[in-house]
Amino acid sequence: MNAGAVTLQGHLCSGLGEGAGFTALDWVEHQFHAKLGFRAYPGTLNLNLAGDDWDTARAAMQAAAGIAIEPPPGFCAAKCFAVRIAGRIEGAAVLPDVADYPADKLEIVAPVAVRQELHLNDGDRVTLQLQIE
Repeated sequence: MNAGAVTLQGHLCSGLGEGAGFTALDWVEHQFHAKLGFRAYPGTLNLNLAGDDWDTARAAMQAAAGIAIEPPPGFCAAKCFAVRIAGRIEGAAVLPDVADYPADKLEIVAPVAVRQELHLNDGDRVTLQLQIE
């Protein structure tokens, strides 16, 4: 896949509940604001994705530079990619640099509570445009 935008569909799922704590860390708040241009709503929107389009997009994300999130010692690095959720909400996909990170999971941060803004529940299908650069 060449760098550029790709449209993906996934199903909303609950996460482990760690996203809110992670997005509230001072160094994460600072880097998200400085590098992504917004203050992330506490927590992440979690999607389950599968299929050839997702496999290709994930491989492209892993190979791309993305927007580096550089941690202090003891935390994992990550890279982010711009997304537009449901054609309405700008945010960023977060790809943690963790060896055993689930291959079917994508976490998204946004400046608003996406679930509430779009009236979403677990299992709902979500369409997003992912910018891979």
